[in-house]
Amino acid sequence: MIEQPLLAVAAAALGGAFGLLADRLAARWPAHEDGVRRRGIDWRTAIVVTAGAALAGGLALRWSEPRDVLLLALFGAALVVLLATDLDQRLLPDVLTLPLIGYAAVLLVLDLSPLLAGKEMALLSGVAAGIGAPALLLVSDRLLHGDLGGGDVKLAAAVGLLAGVTRLFGAFLVASICFALVLLVLIAFRRVGLRSAVPFGPVLIGAAGLAMVLP
Repeated sequence: MIEQPLLAVAAAALGGAFGLLADRLAARWPAHEDGVRRRGIDWRTAIVVTAGAALAGGLALRWSEPRDVLLLALFGAALVVLLATDLDQRLLPDVLTLPLIGYAAVLLVLDLSPLLAGKEMALLSGVAAGIGAPALLLVSDRLLHGDLGGGDVKLAAAVGLLAGVTRLFGAFLVASICFALVLLVLIAFRRVGLRSAVPFGPVLIGAAGLAMVLP
């Protein structure tokens, strides 16, 4: 029997390869404006590849039940593609976010979400997070005059339904801190400027990933 750390290494390699494919897909899809030159491999590629590897490896380490790994890997694969499109075009396509809401809702209703298994009032927690997370984002965005997009709201609903209140907001706090550190590095290397428009989706995606792999 293959030991779990070895499986995690193999999964990380596959996740990194999928991240590269997601980045190359995002350079072409959704359709860019006419005349826009196709982006080559750059710092965004590195972020997506690293995220794909970390998520896949983390899932293999965190979960031993194949069904749990599969259910979360499907959600995670969509997250990696969304990360790629958001970094490339600041876009979270409805063709991915809307099915994720339905997928997470089905897992919640059928009590199949590994993140809520064995939790008291799991259904209530999932519904509360699925409604509360996007509502909180909308309110804070209006108060702070931010640039929250519809894709961010839909993704927040999907992640909330999957993770529940405690996991979502705990992971969101950690993801926000990590994202701030990444921004500081990018600013230091002059990959982004202080006035550059920064997508919010990566924070949500990071929170979802952390919710799936952290104990």
